[in-house]
This record gives sequence, C-alpha cells and structure tokens, in this order.
Amino acid sequence: MRCFAVKLTGVSKIYSLKNKTSKQKFYALKDISFEVQKGDIVGILGTNGSGKSTLSMLLAEIMTPDMGHIGINGKTALISIQTGLNMQLTGIENIYLKGALLGLPKDEIEKVISVVMDFSELGDFLYEPVKNYSSGMKSRLGFSISMALNPDIIIVDEALSVGDKAFADKCLKKFNELKAEGKTIFFISHSLNQVKQFCTKGLWIEDGILKAYGPIEEVSVLYSNYLSQLSKLSEIERKEYKQKIFKNRLVEDQKVRLSLWSRMLTK
Repeated sequence: MRCFAVKLTGVSKIYSLKNKTSKQKFYALKDISFEVQKGDIVGILGTNGSGKSTLSMLLAEIMTPDMGHIGINGKTALISIQTGLNMQLTGIENIYLKGALLGLPKDEIEKVISVVMDFSELGDFLYEPVKNYSSGMKSRLGFSISMALNPDIIIVDEALSVGDKAFADKCLKKFNELKAEGKTIFFISHSLNQVKQFCTKGLWIEDGILKAYGPIEEVSVLYSNYLSQLSKLSEIERKEYKQKIFKNRLVEDQKVRLSLWSRMLTK
C-alpha cells in the first residue's frame, strides 16, 4: 500500500484587497481537501486567477494556510520563474543560498553547482546577477537547481512555458525519468495536451474551489467542457459572470473574520 505524499484537509487561503474606501478579504482558495499518493503525477488545471499558483506555494511550504491542515511527506521543490530566486544575487550565489537553506555542507553544495552548470547550459551567465536574466534563463536556473537538490515532491508552475523548445523537451525528459523513479510531481500548465500526456491524475481548481480530482482523462473532459461554455459567453456575459464569482469569493462570514483576527494576534 502506497503512502501519501501530500494531504490537504479543509485548506483555505485568504488575501486582502485594498481600494480607496475599504479593505476586503477574499478566498484565494476555499475549503480544499485532497490526498496525493507517492509517485502520483498530478496536473493542476484552472483558468487565470483560479488559485493554482497559491496552491503551488502552499504545497511548496512557501506559504501557510489560514485555515485547515497540510501534511507533506518528503522534501519539496517549487519550480517557477517567479519564485525562489534572489534577483540581486548571481546564479552561483543562488545555488549556494539554496543549499545553505537546506543545511547542505559546502562540499555537497559544490557538487550541486557542477550539476546545475551541466544541466542549465547557462555557462558564464551563472556569474551574472539573476536580475539580468531573461525569463527563459531564470526558468533554466530554477529548474536545474531544484533537480540537483533531488526533492521528493516537485511542483512545476508554468516553468516550461518560457524559453526554447529544446530545453523544455530536455526538462520533460527529466520529468519522465523522475516519474520512473517514483517521485511525486504536481504539474501546472496552460497546455492541456501537455498535461494529459504527462500526468496520471487531474486536479481542477476554479474560483478558489476544488471542482474535480481523479484520473486525468475524466478531469480533463470536465475542464474542457467548462472552457467551451466560457468561450460561448458574450463579453457582457463574461464580465457579469466574473463579477458574480468575485462576490462569491469575498469573506462575509463573521466567524471567519474573527478567526483570522485571532490568528494575527497570536503570531
């Protein structure tokens, strides 16, 4: 019997929105529960603003939930062009920083550097500040560091959507090797075909709510049907729909507000 890699129970994440007259709180994610077994390859589906990136940061333990519980069984790594790199440091310095944060000794970090140099193919650019990198170069660096650190659970958030196709193919080949090794992978991509080809399970998040979780063949059909329905809406209908969804995501429950306030006081 396989052991779970990740288990979410009643997880919610709440953000604050400020405007000229007031501050509102809304659910980025609301009451999310699911369990992923070790070795599962899970494609996370959802339209822009659905909560996918928030979920990825929770899974990577970069953020903590405001409500509910997350169980993580293993070392995680988030591969995203927007997260995990210090823009002021060079590529090499970022490798040292990542290794030090994980408690690796200097000789182990130096082994990581050689692996990153080989896989990223960035050459002398590794000695340049990351702020000067293109999006594709950041993706190469982030991916290569994460792979060299050999995590148990890998969360990929649109990291293959930038850069050249040759490197993306190289990454997918590496993912297939990790898949064969029994690693757990969460894969976020706007390419539904890519998700269907690579993943065994699908997890559809929409409007901050878990809509479906199960075999990728079944979940992808549900998601495709939803996209088809959206595409048939007129511009006015789509605007009204988005306004309705946003209103539903606002935190109106007084008990929830009091719970959040209590948590702030105890931090």
